[in-house]
Amino acid sequence: MRGLKRGRFIGGGVVDVLEREVGNLTPRSFANVFGASEGLVRRLTICKKLDKHRGCVNTISFNTSGDLLVSGSDDRMIMVWHWDSGTVKLSFHSGHGNNVFQAKFMPYTDDRIIVSCAADGEVRHTQILDGGKVATTLLGQHEGRAHRLAIEPGSSHIFYSCGEDGLVQHFDLRTKSATKLFICKSFHDKSDYMRTVSLNAIAIDPRNPNLFAIAGSDEFARIYDIRKNKWDGSSNCESTDCFCPPHLIGDLRVGITGLAFSDQSELLASYNNELIYLFSKYDGLGFNSINQAREYAVNRDSGGGLSSASSSSTSNSKEMPGPQAYKGHRNCDTVKGVSFFGPHCEYVISGSDCGRIFIWRKRGGELLRVMEGDKDIVNCIEPHPCAPMFASSGIESDIKIWTPSATELAPPVNIDEIKQPKRRNRLCRLGLPIDLMSQIITFQHSASADGGESLVVNGDLLDLLMRIRGVDDSTDDDGGGGGGGGESAENPGDCSVS
Repeated sequence: MRGLKRGRFIGGGVVDVLEREVGNLTPRSFANVFGASEGLVRRLTICKKLDKHRGCVNTISFNTSGDLLVSGSDDRMIMVWHWDSGTVKLSFHSGHGNNVFQAKFMPYTDDRIIVSCAADGEVRHTQILDGGKVATTLLGQHEGRAHRLAIEPGSSHIFYSCGEDGLVQHFDLRTKSATKLFICKSFHDKSDYMRTVSLNAIAIDPRNPNLFAIAGSDEFARIYDIRKNKWDGSSNCESTDCFCPPHLIGDLRVGITGLAFSDQSELLASYNNELIYLFSKYDGLGFNSINQAREYAVNRDSGGGLSSASSSSTSNSKEMPGPQAYKGHRNCDTVKGVSFFGPHCEYVISGSDCGRIFIWRKRGGELLRVMEGDKDIVNCIEPHPCAPMFASSGIESDIKIWTPSATELAPPVNIDEIKQPKRRNRLCRLGLPIDLMSQIITFQHSASADGGESLVVNGDLLDLLMRIRGVDDSTDDDGGGGGGGGESAENPGDCSVS
């Protein structure tokens, strides 16, 4: 019996229970085998909705034991949930002046310390006091939005932040001080001026906490060793390795929105306008990655041929299998995370612009589930630290808890039957005139920076945009009638399975 394969077959659970009962399978091993069962994945369904926020929920995170969930939102509130009962244990203003992008419990602090970052660029520390009171203080500042935090595994005081200014900061709560490590720069330019990479994601290797990965507005996921850092905030800190699918090197249209390490130090990267890729340590571009990537990109852009070294490298890369790709979802409109799922990271899970949640088998990339998760976009997926369940959030103001409680198994997914969502004008998602004005000014600055024609911001233009929005809310993208209700306008571009 012990030679039977487990996890892939739905009926394998009966054999596993038998082996546990006769002592051939330890309780720990049984929990790992059972938690990785494909049968559980095919039974995942929404068991509860947590609905107290008044804006998009941009971050969700379990505590170490998994009995509490912390969330942050566009309403600038942070909430601590007893997710099992669906009740709020504590709700407080984050202290941030803009949308909260991430909030996390610090481990081994009795769930009394929360760190957060936001669109205002601030990194804040919150101490939960007796009687439900909180004290929040500013720890650090980014120029521009601060998207992600990464907590050192097993540490109650060390964490990192990254932001759109390209800056990576190191925090030690024992001194409550921020140390600027370095500013991430692009590989592409040989001149003294190197473009700053706007950072969206940071992750720490759980098997070696000295190593961390960052990624953002270019195609590379970079690995750094904290032991080799100069600790001076300079822009000339070199990565120890970097990763990119060979066909995307030199492609200036793509970037990375999410990173995650597995328990085997594999690196998962979610590309915008592209796919999700899984990199092993053997997929790295090596110690000469900067020079090779730069040379490859310059030669591609100029239409010239590759040097002998690059040709040899390209030839070798063709002989080696590339990174595993996961396809079917869409990642174009927002900064989405990506996660592993299962006791030993047996699955890959991500949200999508179509409002669905996608689950793939890590080995082989087979798409196993496509589930409705939001009327618009799913941005966040947070696996439970112990149980085969997860939480999700997105543009809607609620949090959904997913457990393997469905009575029927979901049917297999045919990826060829999944329709991609239609693109929507970002202006049509804005509900307030101040949001419209902010977006127009952003477009104006972007156009000016790119040498394009500037937008003229005036009252007539805003009035026109508001009238356009009103029309868009009452009709779908194909021009069909919405019946006067808001339901059809909320979800006009979702992908669907025929």
